[in-house]
Amino acid sequence: MTYSRIFRNSYDRGDQRSNKAIFRALLDRIWKRLQGWKEKLLLRAKKEVLLKSIIQAIPTYLVGVYKFSSSVIRSIQSAMAKFFWGHTGSQRKIHWKSWDTMSTPKCLGGMRFKDLEVFNVALLGKQAWKLVHKENYLYSRVMKAKYFPNSSFLDSFLGTAGSYCWRSIWSAKALSKEGLI
Repeated sequence: MTYSRIFRNSYDRGDQRSNKAIFRALLDRIWKRLQGWKEKLLLRAKKEVLLKSIIQAIPTYLVGVYKFSSSVIRSIQSAMAKFFWGHTGSQRKIHWKSWDTMSTPKCLGGMRFKDLEVFNVALLGKQAWKLVHKENYLYSRVMKAKYFPNSSFLDSFLGTAGSYCWRSIWSAKALSKEGLI
């Protein structure tokens, strides 16, 4: 089974259709990058460096703009784990540690891979923080004019006609409020 088929099977189960094309392109890009490397010829230390420096950097822009569903995050983590531990055709090698354990710091027995879910919330929180503290930025002025013209971001409501980007940033509002304390 190829990485592309793994991504499609796990992704098609319940994500919204409107965002499907965005995440499909991301998953295909990650899959193509993983396919370009000869995993049999690389040591685990080299695989770790490749995954941390290249694969985890690919979704950085989208993570800061859109809230990733848990199925997309699981698909990315699954592909990275299969590449790290080894995966040939239909044979799956033993994964000696779970991906959650590998995302912990090295001093606690992990490998310090990024936890994409936490990274996603943190970058969305950064965008929300900019809406609160950088009101003269073009980005802040556009978002204010469109989604909360008569209030501040912290007093804004989600509404029903907001874009996926707005809903994603609004979901990090609680994190911004917590950071203000």
